[in-house]
Amino acid sequence: MAHVITGLCLRDNGCLDVCPVECISPGEPVEQWPTYYIDPYSCIDCGACVPECPYSAIFPDHSVPAAYTARGGELINAAGQADHYEGRNHYGKPVRLETTRVLAAGEVINLQESILANAKFFK
Repeated sequence: MAHVITGLCLRDNGCLDVCPVECISPGEPVEQWPTYYIDPYSCIDCGACVPECPYSAIFPDHSVPAAYTARGGELINAAGQADHYEGRNHYGKPVRLETTRVLAAGEVINLQESILANAKFFK
């Protein structure tokens, strides 16, 4: 079992610091791989990254929601989305993404698609 970073990730960077086995990688190029990814073969399932994520984007792989209901205002970050996001990461450094979309309150999305993206990233 491993953890998965879903499309709710806005590349905060804090998860990288707390991972004891350094199994988290930022996707590059960002347009193709907009979030961070956890190597399922290296992840020891410690869960240290989960509370570190300010976007609640990290789940155990068996718990990734197939029907995530948005509170409203949060962003989904995925290749093919076209909205612009500017923010700051864990260290105050700028984060700019062109792969986001604002979720409407009550909107239901399948975050399990992130499991497949994670697997493709590590192929």
